[in-house]
Amino acid sequence: MKRTVLTLLALLLLVPAVADEGMWLPSLISNRIRDMRAKGFRLTAEDIYSINKASMKDAVVLFGGGCTGELVSPEGLLLTNHHCGYDAIQSHSSVEHDYLTHGFWARTRAEELPNADLNVKFLVRMEEVTDRIAAGETSEEIVRKAEAEGKGYKAAVEQMYYGNQQFLFLYEQFDDVRLVAAPPSSIGKFGGDTDNWIWPRHTGDFSVFRIYAGPDNEPAAYSPDNVPYRPRRHFTISTKGVKEGDFTMIYGFPGNTQQYILSDAVKYIAEISDPMKIAIRTHRLETISAAQESDPALRIHYAAKHATIANAWKKWQGEVLGINRLGTYEKKAAAEKRFAEATGDAEAVELLREEIERALPYYYTRELLAETLLTLAYSYTEEEKADPLFAKREAVECDLYRLAFEEYAARNTRLEPIEEFRAGIERYGTPAAYADRIFELAVADPKAEELTALKKGIASLHTRIIEELGTRSLRNFNSARINELYARYVEGLRRWAIAEKRDGAMFPDANLTLRVAYGSVAGYEYADGEYHTPQTTLDGIIAKDNPAIYDYDIPQALRDLHATKEYGRWGVEIDGRRTVPVCFLATNHTTGGNSGSPILNARGELIGINFDRTWRSTMSDIEFDPTICRNIAVDIRYVLMVIDRIGGASYLLDEMTLR
Repeated sequence: MKRTVLTLLALLLLVPAVADEGMWLPSLISNRIRDMRAKGFRLTAEDIYSINKASMKDAVVLFGGGCTGELVSPEGLLLTNHHCGYDAIQSHSSVEHDYLTHGFWARTRAEELPNADLNVKFLVRMEEVTDRIAAGETSEEIVRKAEAEGKGYKAAVEQMYYGNQQFLFLYEQFDDVRLVAAPPSSIGKFGGDTDNWIWPRHTGDFSVFRIYAGPDNEPAAYSPDNVPYRPRRHFTISTKGVKEGDFTMIYGFPGNTQQYILSDAVKYIAEISDPMKIAIRTHRLETISAAQESDPALRIHYAAKHATIANAWKKWQGEVLGINRLGTYEKKAAAEKRFAEATGDAEAVELLREEIERALPYYYTRELLAETLLTLAYSYTEEEKADPLFAKREAVECDLYRLAFEEYAARNTRLEPIEEFRAGIERYGTPAAYADRIFELAVADPKAEELTALKKGIASLHTRIIEELGTRSLRNFNSARINELYARYVEGLRRWAIAEKRDGAMFPDANLTLRVAYGSVAGYEYADGEYHTPQTTLDGIIAKDNPAIYDYDIPQALRDLHATKEYGRWGVEIDGRRTVPVCFLATNHTTGGNSGSPILNARGELIGINFDRTWRSTMSDIEFDPTICRNIAVDIRYVLMVIDRIGGASYLLDEMTLR
């Protein structure tokens, strides 16, 4: 049966993809090259992925466990997004040295800042191990053998198509990654939460790091004696620019999609899960924003937390709108009916539907806990309490406790409440009063019996939910049984697609493994009669500039540069005016994890850094709409201009390969 599955996959990959949808496995990209070349790509499959010679994969890294980065020099220089490097930038920031506000530019290698918990991973190779596992070898054995092959090697066996296939991913991990440069947040995070997920966009979302290695060029723990890593491959940078219709390719680590979920799961996401999470995060953001506006030190302290909460909060809003606009639930329900009729396997759908109904109360409660009671610290270290800022933080933290307790009490409608939580409200009268008491203990006596009892109650419920679902994961709407049933259903979908010779290939859902997506530079019709062109410029930044608003208060140097028009080689003529390109749109299929991914042209040269999607695209994790789904990239010319003219760090350009 396993061999039949592999044969079906090989056939299916030969079917042309619909529009520019798809996140393709690099080791199988030869099956897509004909389509890629028809759309303008000029290189070969081996240029993209090879284990015998240096290829593009050797210039791409998994950055920090949740983003992508790309090598742009023979001396380990790496580009990623500003928001991907945000935690590192924040960790080095203080009121005296506010790198978030003013930016950071190392003038020498000695000034580059180490980051204790930051690493990058290069993919050494990926290989299918379905047959090995079917023959009795365990994933643990496969991983252990692979990691023994080299220093710093890390491995994982990942499932594709809900376990119908298994792939080994072998990585080389480097733990000495140093901050080299970051623009001011008014460039790197220009527009803040207001512009997040929005087009037109004017965000210079980039930061610069360098990978260091031991003298032997192999992974090593941080040491002053380490030297810049010498990569097998780095990207040439094209300064020619882009125009509508140009081929684009994105190479990165997309985190999570759910293209094949049942209509019942779509209904849960759009009508229950997303609205619940949006409402709770709205209140959390209001609390944190008020604190940030009251004090510069609090603004810095809560910056990364605010950004993390807000990113998914706004994404979910667009997702709900997109699902409803496309009628995704209705389309999937109709497709499920056709599937049952065509394949005769109505049971596959019905069993899934029954398990989703059984799992829903547990999954919902797990999500509610994750948004409320599990967001709280329940203890603070002596070092934290000794910090002068803690006195200002206490009121904010207490408000967040009250909010979490009130939301959990009001929204816990699927399972019985935690007994200790119920008793606490009964004792103190309201969720807010009980929250005040628990926060007081978390600060003064975190080992107190009352606090310990609540934590045990939360842990007990959490354990029960995990046992009922058979998984700890909050990826998609799942349980162990749901995943098992999806394996049958998705395999049925693949057989059905081949039998009907439909014009569409089924790529595996994203799971933070290296993928290739391709498309072109393109605008889109945002609304009736309203076409959004695919390029923004510095003129748009100046139009939004507002010194009274933190996220729109650009550096004076950028205003001066616009006034003089002394852009040097980064300036272009557009409609008779001299300006600098800032961002552009493309049709590449992306999701979280693709942040920081290189956007490449037909020759494999770097033309931009991916950082976002348009708001009306966020449903693409569930349904991709080629007419409107667009990814957003910062134009590499703007990155280079900011490094050169704003940061005064042109020495960094000297080690890059510019064409």
